[in-house]
Amino acid sequence: MNYRPEQAFAIRAMRNAAPYIRMYKGKIFVVKVGGALFGDTTATRALMEQVAILHQVGIRVILVHGGGPQLDQMQHSLGMQPSMVDGRRVTDTKTVDITVMVLNGLINTQLLSLCRDLGISAVGLSGVDGSLINARRRPPVKRADGSMVDYGQVGDIDSVQPDVLLKLLDAGYMPIVSPVSCDGQGVILNINADTVAANIGAAVGAEKLLLCTGAAGVFERLEDPSTLVSYTDLNGLKRLEHGGSFADGMLPKANAIETAIRGGVRRVHVISYKSTDALLAEIFTNEGLGTLIVADIKALSAAEQQPVGETP
Repeated sequence: MNYRPEQAFAIRAMRNAAPYIRMYKGKIFVVKVGGALFGDTTATRALMEQVAILHQVGIRVILVHGGGPQLDQMQHSLGMQPSMVDGRRVTDTKTVDITVMVLNGLINTQLLSLCRDLGISAVGLSGVDGSLINARRRPPVKRADGSMVDYGQVGDIDSVQPDVLLKLLDAGYMPIVSPVSCDGQGVILNINADTVAANIGAAVGAEKLLLCTGAAGVFERLEDPSTLVSYTDLNGLKRLEHGGSFADGMLPKANAIETAIRGGVRRVHVISYKSTDALLAEIFTNEGLGTLIVADIKALSAAEQQPVGETP
């Protein structure tokens, strides 16, 4: 019996994916999604369909979301001007209220409703729930140019208590986490979502942290798409940073990547939600589509060291 081309392709894809499914079944993946995605309903659904596949093949997914563009839009609608310094939001008392409303309310609920449509049993929570994230207000920071900046009600993470996440995962639920957190006195703090995802990944012993962004990965030169870095390690990441390869928005991600890997996360991936099925390609193929970061590239297999678009 001869299969039609589309049947043969589907069967081949399933066979190729099977070793990865066996390898990752039962493992924890933390997927972080930036708020820029949520302005495109088609792209949002496409990414969540990929997340649903991970969940349905037995990978234990924790989804962490941001919401920067939505916060900007809400602030503008209220006559407020967003303030960003070195890629991080300055958060006053009014901005905290808007942050809770947008992240915990609008975005988290929209993702939960989409999960219901996709057959994912999901539970929404924030860093405040179950004392998940213990944080403190960030003190004024000295910048590279010598100036000082007070970020307001922005938090730095002291610790993560992963019990609530692990219990949800054990019960078959997918946690969807807003980065809103608080300190020991109950003061609400805004924390960068990449930072939250990295610390959660370390606390739960995640196999992978996947950062889904608007960019295709990490580039040696931002203006040149051909300089996509297929894989690197922490030393390579530092070289890129010192060489000026990172714009302000990438700086928090670079810090988060280092936090995750030093905390025990084995693989960090930076991929684009704009690329068709990028999440699945990054997980179920050796070459992937984005950038893979590990502690030391010497630990990578020969197959993993193939440039993007090439096969062994």
